[in-house]
Amino acid sequence: MFKLVSLRPALRHAVAFSLLVGATTVAMLPAAQADEAQIRKGLAERLPKLPVIDEVTKTAIPGIYEVRMGAEIVYSDEQGLHIFQGSLIDTTKRVDLTKERVEKLTAFDFKKLPLNDAIVWKTGSGARKMVVFSDPNCGYCKRLEGDIQKLKNVTVYTFLVPVLGEDSVAKSRDIWCAKNRTDTWLNWMLQAKTPVKAADSCTATPLERNLALARKHHVNGTPALVFSDSTRVGGAIDAAEMEKRLVDSGKS
Repeated sequence: MFKLVSLRPALRHAVAFSLLVGATTVAMLPAAQADEAQIRKGLAERLPKLPVIDEVTKTAIPGIYEVRMGAEIVYSDEQGLHIFQGSLIDTTKRVDLTKERVEKLTAFDFKKLPLNDAIVWKTGSGARKMVVFSDPNCGYCKRLEGDIQKLKNVTVYTFLVPVLGEDSVAKSRDIWCAKNRTDTWLNWMLQAKTPVKAADSCTATPLERNLALARKHHVNGTPALVFSDSTRVGGAIDAAEMEKRLVDSGKS
């Protein structure tokens, strides 16, 4: 079953463009045997503003193909004459196949995370590890940071992702460029101590990489947590739940 929803901006623009310049072409296309090349060719011709197609694969439904662009999924007929966006549901298993696929595509590999772009602090031995995506102006992030202080023997890697406006961008830059960014971060989040304005010479390019990392893995809000077994949580959880997940991640 397909749940038809509004196309994302890039796809909307592509479809609009095709309606202006490609409607006649669509009507004149001959029938052809369905395969990846035909779908790629058909979509490229009629939707030239569509993002680059990374992969075309068959689905369990005859005549319907998955078209993947990065972590974005749409579905196509055999010739690329029509595309659908939404969730493909296996009704026998009651499983959202599209969601499963996107989760697999956007999954984290903890060992490959660019931890040099994170603020780091630890308690005790720091043997247990976790990552947090956080915005300095996010109230839930501040509550989470307070709960993290209750954990023992943990190393925390915080990726600053300023998504809540210009002040978040400025504060993130001030924190990252501070002489002691860890103390500056914790003082702001726990005590509301405003960070000193960063020098103009500080570029803080890791913040841009952090935003790109968040987009790549569909981190759509803050806070978001990733544990050492690569499991993730979207949103704030309390200290007890974090402790449980730290224990579980240590078993993998």
